[in-house]
Amino acid sequence: MDLNIHSSFLPHDDPDAALAFYRDTLGFEVRNDVGYDGMRWITVGPKGQPASIVLHPPAADPGITEDERRTITEMMAKGTYGGINLSTHDLDEVFTRLQAGDADVVQEPTEQPYGVRDCAFRDPAGNMIRIQELS
Repeated sequence: MDLNIHSSFLPHDDPDAALAFYRDTLGFEVRNDVGYDGMRWITVGPKGQPASIVLHPPAADPGITEDERRTITEMMAKGTYGGINLSTHDLDEVFTRLQAGDADVVQEPTEQPYGVRDCAFRDPAGNMIRIQELS
C-alpha cells in the first residue's frame, strides 16, 4: 500500500502571527494562503517535503455549535487543543534557533524515559510543537 501523510491541521487565532512563526521561526515554506469571508487558511511545510500543515481559523466548520466553538477557543487559550510532532537530526541546533527566535519554550531538550530525546514549544495560538531528535 502506498499511503502518505499529506496534511494535518492546526488552528490559529491570528493568521499573521501564525505565518511569522511557521515561515520565519520554523523556516517552513508557504504553499498556499487562502482567504474566505474574512478568514485565512495558510498551508505551510518543510522545504523539499510533501507533508503540509494547514493553519486554519478555529471552529470555522459551520456544523460546530457555539458551545463547541467556545470550548475550542478556551482550550486553545490554555494550549490544550492542538499539536504536532516534528523531527530533526540536530535537536540542539533547532532548539537554539527557535529559542533565539523568541518561541514559547515549554520544554528544553530532554531524554524521555520512553526512549526519545525531544523538546517542546507552543506556537502563537497555543498549539504544542514537539520536536523529536532522530537517531
